[in-house]
Amino acid sequence: MHTISEYQDFFVSYLEAQNPSKEPKNLYDPINYILGLGGKRMRPVLTLLTAEIFNSDYKKALPASMAVEVFHNFSLVHDDIMDDAPLRRGKETVHEKWDINTGILSGDAMLILAYQYFEQYDPSTFRELAKLFSKTALEVCEGQQWDVDFETRSNVTIPEYLKMIEYKTAVLVAAAMKMGAIIAETSEDNQIAIYDFGLNLGIAFQLQDDYLDAFGNPETFGKQVGGDIIENKKTYLYLKAIAHSDKKIAEQLQQLFSINSKENEDKINAVKTIFIDSGAAEATQEAIRFYTFRAFETLEKLNISSDKKSILRVFGEKLMSRNV
Repeated sequence: MHTISEYQDFFVSYLEAQNPSKEPKNLYDPINYILGLGGKRMRPVLTLLTAEIFNSDYKKALPASMAVEVFHNFSLVHDDIMDDAPLRRGKETVHEKWDINTGILSGDAMLILAYQYFEQYDPSTFRELAKLFSKTALEVCEGQQWDVDFETRSNVTIPEYLKMIEYKTAVLVAAAMKMGAIIAETSEDNQIAIYDFGLNLGIAFQLQDDYLDAFGNPETFGKQVGGDIIENKKTYLYLKAIAHSDKKIAEQLQQLFSINSKENEDKINAVKTIFIDSGAAEATQEAIRFYTFRAFETLEKLNISSDKKSILRVFGEKLMSRNV
């Protein structure tokens, strides 16, 4: 087994080797650009880590890890267009640096490229990986559509929101881990358990992201703190605050979320006060703990050594203690 930073280095080296100069440049340059912006590389790292958890060589999982990362970045390119986002990881988004049509077409190409990485496996493994990938890709699109729908709905429920983040975020984390298990040819029970581990960890990860967006440290978070509040996103914090506030406070929160402004410190501070006073902030932290511990419970179903279970647990603990 290797450290997380070592897996990151292995993946980045592989990524950089996949970066040939191809024509037309206006199709491939944006792809190379978005893939080169960095990030935590959490999903491909999980594919490599999981392959070795189940006694395979991480090198066998590199093509699948690349497919996961290419697909994830494809979704970011299109999400940024839908959100009209100017920045991604502190740099210009693809559609801002080039244009919207380029972003759409380069994103489409990335989806196809992701599938091509599975062609490096034998027919049986390819079939299993492609089947999981197709299911996951469609779920991510469904999650994104729910996210868009929620922007104009006033009656979003907490179960609906949890289903949305499960599909938009968590299923790709889960699939990244299961791909490593498929490549390692471990048992079906192990594959199911590691998928459930990744799914619950992915939900906790997104809830943590919601929380940090409001209460993170601006110097370490890497994004604008309060961005979800400015964009009037109905996050878990917002839904919990509505559910646990009296009518007057709930109406005040709804009124604040009717304000459209790119910069509004007063609004951010007023909303954060309601999140704290209503108990929504603590409820969100409790939900993060709940899904993290649910993930840890699935570790007991894995037929692996206690040392390897400990590696997965430590990874989860570090992920949930992040401030970025």
